[in-house]
Amino acid sequence: MKNLTLINDDCLRALKNIPDNSVDLIVTDPPYFQVKKDAWDNQWPNVEAFLSWLDDVNTELWRVLKPSGTLYLFCGSKLASDTELLIRQRFNVLSHIVWAKPNGPWRRMHKEDLRTFFPSTERIIMCEHYGSEGYAKGASSYHKKCTSLKQEVFAPLINYFKQAKETAGITSKQINAATGTQMASHWFSASQWKLPNEAQYRALQALFKSVLTPLTQSYSQLEKQRIELGTQYGELVKSHDELKAEYARLRRPFTVTKEVPYTDVWTFAPVQYYPGKHPCEKPAALLEHVINSSSRENEVVLDCFMGSGSTGRASLKLNRQFIGIEMDSAIFKQAESFISR
Repeated sequence: MKNLTLINDDCLRALKNIPDNSVDLIVTDPPYFQVKKDAWDNQWPNVEAFLSWLDDVNTELWRVLKPSGTLYLFCGSKLASDTELLIRQRFNVLSHIVWAKPNGPWRRMHKEDLRTFFPSTERIIMCEHYGSEGYAKGASSYHKKCTSLKQEVFAPLINYFKQAKETAGITSKQINAATGTQMASHWFSASQWKLPNEAQYRALQALFKSVLTPLTQSYSQLEKQRIELGTQYGELVKSHDELKAEYARLRRPFTVTKEVPYTDVWTFAPVQYYPGKHPCEKPAALLEHVINSSSRENEVVLDCFMGSGSTGRASLKLNRQFIGIEMDSAIFKQAESFISR
């Protein structure tokens, strides 16, 4: 099937065959450790061994996720704090989402027998690469590119002010006091550079003249030069529309509206029991919300603990490419059938 890659293998072994920086969105639900009775959730001798294994998985996820990508990792409430701390070693955590299920087995329980509060939630750790707005893994952001272009075009004016300040030995505090502003860092450095207005420039001329290092150019000369350079800058930006679009795509996609959950508490109803249901199957509405919020059409979605295949089905429905990895052969065949039908 087009846009679909399904792999029946151990996740760590399979992940090593996926190229670096090739996945736009990872939505995955690894074992929670001793939450389910199934063998796959009880294969580690202790919590430390489980977390060590999960860190190995995170290492591979970090490698395959694009600089602009997003990771959503499901975890149980019991080890949620340990899991988040582990993830923070490699990723910048954006949200610790609480999936508060509106119904579940606790309704049938004898409440008086409880010895602690019943865990009716699951957690979803949403994260990105550190510095993902273009600085992670060697990428350059749209903002950084535009800033660089502006500094290059306005360099003659920027250097005029910077060199005058350095020659005069005047401090930013003196400049701010003389002009009644807090704009010294904008006028006399390349960062967020701005031309002072005429009254401010006259105050600067008086200040610099007092230390025998006058600002020699008239304000009309500077303003004329600023307009000319501004026109040049505008033409450059306009002529680089395609390049701008490319830079914009380096940003991590994220889109929500008032019609969908936009806080970090979600109340999607869990999947009701049916014959053959995977014990960890996630609701389609939840998965579609994640995919719509954090990816674009035709981008690549990865689930390295595919289980029922619900992430794959949601991805194809929303016109994304999907890579699914599942170790258990029987579950893999069931997921393959579920996604394809």
